[in-house]
Amino acid sequence: MDFNIPADIAAYLRELDEFIEREIRPLERQDDNIRFFDHRREHARTDWDNDGQPRHEWEELLAEMKRRADKAGHLRFGLPKELGGKNGSNLAMALIREHLAHKGLGLHNDLQNESSIVGNFPVALLLHRFGTQEQKDRYIEGMFKGTERIGFGLTEPLHGSDATFMETTATKQGSDWVINGMKRFNTGMHTATVDLVFARTSGKDGDARGISAFLVPVKTQGFKIEYMWWTFNMPSDHAEVSLTNVTVPGSTMLGEEGRGLDVAQTFVHENRIRQAASSLGAAQYCIDMSVAYAKNRKVFGKALATNQAIQFPLAELHTEAEMTRGLVRKTAWHLDREHHMNVSEWVAMSNYRANRLVCDAADRAMQVHGGIGYSRHTPFEHIYRHHRRYRITEGSEEIQIRRVAGTLFGFWGAQKTSTAPKQ
Repeated sequence: MDFNIPADIAAYLRELDEFIEREIRPLERQDDNIRFFDHRREHARTDWDNDGQPRHEWEELLAEMKRRADKAGHLRFGLPKELGGKNGSNLAMALIREHLAHKGLGLHNDLQNESSIVGNFPVALLLHRFGTQEQKDRYIEGMFKGTERIGFGLTEPLHGSDATFMETTATKQGSDWVINGMKRFNTGMHTATVDLVFARTSGKDGDARGISAFLVPVKTQGFKIEYMWWTFNMPSDHAEVSLTNVTVPGSTMLGEEGRGLDVAQTFVHENRIRQAASSLGAAQYCIDMSVAYAKNRKVFGKALATNQAIQFPLAELHTEAEMTRGLVRKTAWHLDREHHMNVSEWVAMSNYRANRLVCDAADRAMQVHGGIGYSRHTPFEHIYRHHRRYRITEGSEEIQIRRVAGTLFGFWGAQKTSTAPKQ
């Protein structure tokens, strides 16, 4: 076993650092763009009078960052070469996401919007793997040009983690499908042109089979954005959506009929390990900032760092970060070599431990920094608010633990598939 970061990835991390200093930091500082990252950040980003949606100026800045990153060849790093990417591995993406999050808040990597100079594009991968040629031609490049944006509609008012019990239905009428139901926390709907809607097309409640995925244009009659949910982490692009006799052609189905959860599962596995890596990087940032502050802060005539009440909690968090780092990298390494379902429990372990770790680290950073740590003049409240959602979204930590327990106690049965390395 070799625990060193591969030389090519280490070199790429240095290249990214140089790009940030050359292209992104100056953009972050010009025209008072720093307001989106300093104590004014939540207000600067949020249009409170427009249902709490992201301000246009904020999203324009993110778009310019992405244009520069794409021109430099970084934005699509993790995508296949056919999509303009570099076939970046899961291990490389995990190392990059940790590295960028470890730098703290900045335009280079603002995860509140899932925005980074090295993008994470799970929907593009879903289209690439499951889409028809017509769907690929229309949507993939359209996503990068900004002419198309795809929302993600899985959760419902009465069903979240229990997705197999969803009540949204799609009934076939001739060559069309008629969709009825509701979606909650439907991501990206403030600018979406199309919504990826999951609906039951056959089977009964609780069946994993029988759920299908549809690419539904948001301007289709009967499709309505009811309102935006205001969340702990603002601004919000999470909508409550109703679908009333929404009729779409059969060509809008993504993937095989009845196997829509295969599409969703592919989405969450790669997302979860990258979330874990980002949470780990942000946690280490909080730890490092707290250690530096404790060394310099004088209380009762001596450095704050001399107190065991400060040392021990940070030492424990640092230890937890080191253990999580090993698990995240091991899991990402295996994801590059095996079918994602073969390492599902490791993905779950990585995700829930890393997401819990960053919340603990941000909370401890506030405590170590005292009153200023509680203020918005330090980044810890922002880090906490952002990463706290990952303990719920894309599978709550209880669902992640259930996944681990299911494997540990044999409830899931033998699910191993081909272990041949990915090509």
